[in-house]
Amino acid sequence: MTIPLITNELDFLETLVPLADVRIVEAGCGAAQLARELVGRHGKTAVVGVEVDERQLAKNLSSPTERLRFEHAGAQALPFADASFDGALMLKSLHHVPMALMDQALAEIARVLHPGGWLYVSEPVFAGPLNELIRLFNDEAEVRAAAQAALDRALASGRWTSAADERFEMPVSFTNFDEFEQRMMRPTFADHGIDAAMVERVKSRFLPHLAADGAHFTRPMHARLLRKIR
Repeated sequence: MTIPLITNELDFLETLVPLADVRIVEAGCGAAQLARELVGRHGKTAVVGVEVDERQLAKNLSSPTERLRFEHAGAQALPFADASFDGALMLKSLHHVPMALMDQALAEIARVLHPGGWLYVSEPVFAGPLNELIRLFNDEAEVRAAAQAALDRALASGRWTSAADERFEMPVSFTNFDEFEQRMMRPTFADHGIDAAMVERVKSRFLPHLAADGAHFTRPMHARLLRKIR
């Protein structure tokens, strides 16, 4: 089976759900790149980005975008009233929720969605050359499996129904190793305990992927769309 390559996840999301004139919450929004593009395309849509990392939140607040606002909170404790949103996004963020709180986070998202509202979750698959580099300093096998198990439990609860379950790949590129180190090894939201020896070990594994135009990878993804029943 050929797995499609998707260069823009918003294009893919638009094939699954209507995005015009809706209210969306993004839990673990990071830099909110997709959200910024989304509100740019859909002039009546509003997004609230929720982010627990205070450094990233400060960056987001310093770069305002119309109809996109930000709140400091974790997905497990959303500061919104019941049935406040039409849709929710978790883009590579569910596996960052503490495992003991994943069920609570999904319950919170259900709470703030109106009946029939949707939750789109895309998670990286623990496979591929890029993953083999990252696992040298940040092995996410357990948390990524836990995220999928939490989604399975959410569906089994009777609160949600599955509307889509898709696999695809996304391109990921780095100009050089310095960029890889900053983006992947030293994110603002986590301390991976990187020392000089680890930097050199990862660099030696990274450099064979580096060409004149940079290092290019594809990241396998698993996207699931859930709809709230009650």
